[in-house]
Amino acid sequence: MSMPLPVILPERLRGTIQLPSSKSLSARALVLSAISGGALPLHLSDCDDTRAMQAALQQGQGLIDIQAAGTAMRFATALFAARPGADVTLTGTERMRQRPIGILVDALRSLGADIRYADREGSPPLHICGRRLRGGRVRMRANVSSQYISALLLIAPLFADGLTLELEGAIASRPYINMTLGLLTAYGARAQWQDSQTLRVEPGLSASASPFEIEADWSAASYWYEMAALAPDKGANIFLPRLRQPSLQGDSIVAELFRPLGVHTEWTAQGVRLTKIPQTCRKSTWEVDFSQCPDLAQTFVVTAALLAVPFRFTGLASLRIKETDRIAALVAEMAKLGITLTPSADSISFQPAAVAPLPCLAPIRTYDDHRMAMAFAPAAYRFPTLSIADAGVVSKSYPSFWEDIQSLLC
Repeated sequence: MSMPLPVILPERLRGTIQLPSSKSLSARALVLSAISGGALPLHLSDCDDTRAMQAALQQGQGLIDIQAAGTAMRFATALFAARPGADVTLTGTERMRQRPIGILVDALRSLGADIRYADREGSPPLHICGRRLRGGRVRMRANVSSQYISALLLIAPLFADGLTLELEGAIASRPYINMTLGLLTAYGARAQWQDSQTLRVEPGLSASASPFEIEADWSAASYWYEMAALAPDKGANIFLPRLRQPSLQGDSIVAELFRPLGVHTEWTAQGVRLTKIPQTCRKSTWEVDFSQCPDLAQTFVVTAALLAVPFRFTGLASLRIKETDRIAALVAEMAKLGITLTPSADSISFQPAAVAPLPCLAPIRTYDDHRMAMAFAPAAYRFPTLSIADAGVVSKSYPSFWEDIQSLLC
């Protein structure tokens, strides 16, 4: 294991940052390109997760190691189940082999898929024998992960009868489902909400004459918003090209959520510019439901706590089944900064208190979670001796993160 990385942040936060492309859009576009036979999308993400998805599609048979790419595991499970002649075993890291996938497997089996658990019931590895699926009507729990829903929607154009998907319970991360519908439409499918709990995808898909272009990643942008909020530089000015509004990414709400924390977003045709404005979120408890944008939660927990903003963040149940138990990880690592969080099964609360100076700050653990590394890095503005253990984990979604910070130190 490498030595912890001391985090050195620029005193003057000024410059242009070329964000990675969205890995969520990249994964969906890769599946749809494979199904339609169309050209590969433009500006594919170069992160670990996207590479794992590309490798799985290229290999196509035998033992396929998805590594830690949760999206790739769910999407590949659905794709190979609906690909006649496929004979694959999907596996991954130790953590991946603990993550649940039973809801998706049950839904695919109800449509006629041949999927068997190679080890523990409900989790990878999975042995899949692909076959043509007729489709039809299926029900699925919607309160655990939107990726199960998106996985089914992406392969639905292959079904002779299309797919009518009835969602049961509260819908987690609806913006990610809408992202999937947007991609399906871009690739020539007919896909839409029939009502608030029912989705319909018609059979058939047409390859576009021009390749789909991937936007920059709004979740990656959140760490630069966090730096702008925490930086002492009142003239902070960061330009982030290729971010769009409207966007297919639900995490674009980061621009709205950071405004009360003192970051202004200027929209341009080329991207967005971040500057500092007075913070307005101070006294009363700030309440935000992150059920529709869970990947932003770590960023806001660290930022709001370091700005001494009392908060109660809800809708965090899915954080328990991510790369790590992100709620437990946040509680443990914020304690190293002298900050006490109050967790529940699906929420985190915080009330400001005096933070005692720490004579020796232990490295921040990342728990094999890229978002832990990036969410804690901006805290070095308040804790100059902060270091990150296993800092290379950022390659999962933002391989150039540390280099981008370094580029502003000149």
